[in-house]
Amino acid sequence: MNWWSRFLDCVSPRMCVICNHRLAPTEHSVCCSCLFSLHRTDFHLTPYDNKMARLFWGLVPIEKAAAFVYFHPHSDPAQMVYQLKYANHPDIGIDLGRIMAQEMIPSDFFQDIDALLPVPLADKRMRQRGYNQSEQLAIGIHQLTHLPVITKALRRKSFHQSQTKLFRWERQENVSDTFQLVDDHELTGRHVLLIDDVCTTGATLCACINALKDVEDIRCSILTLSFTKKD
Repeated sequence: MNWWSRFLDCVSPRMCVICNHRLAPTEHSVCCSCLFSLHRTDFHLTPYDNKMARLFWGLVPIEKAAAFVYFHPHSDPAQMVYQLKYANHPDIGIDLGRIMAQEMIPSDFFQDIDALLPVPLADKRMRQRGYNQSEQLAIGIHQLTHLPVITKALRRKSFHQSQTKLFRWERQENVSDTFQLVDDHELTGRHVLLIDDVCTTGATLCACINALKDVEDIRCSILTLSFTKKD
């Protein structure tokens, strides 16, 4: 942290998005104590066969899948996601993307990935929020992996309603035919890693992959900040 950042931190202290305690100069968005306590999935250690990867078996072709932490309502990860999506803090996404990448790089999870493809927002949501939380996560991952972030190839045609309170079949129907391939020249022959904030049923990610099905020689993998844990 440079002297200007330290000065700003004195005037307006940075707070942990989970416990709301003041962050140390070397901490970013999440304090070390809260970061240590997060329930990791460790899916990146077995990316070809884990609970998340199995959601997509028989539905869409994927190479591998991973999520950073488990998600359930009112949990610390839920607080992170809420702050990222609804509290007008796009910087949280970049910080969390860097944290994910830092923990996953030693496992070679990113080794055969060619590019990062954040799940796009509908134009209406983008205007309301001002940023795409998935793109912010991808930017953070890019900063450590140096993988390019592709944002113009896929667009979300419409937004019907939030997935949050829908059942599995309703989620599939809600995002069916929602995404449209705009430009495939950055995707052809590449292994792309789709980036999103939460994976619950995989409906949104399946819809994205289905929109990419006509891209020649494309391979798809998935990485999300969190994965909804079934009780």
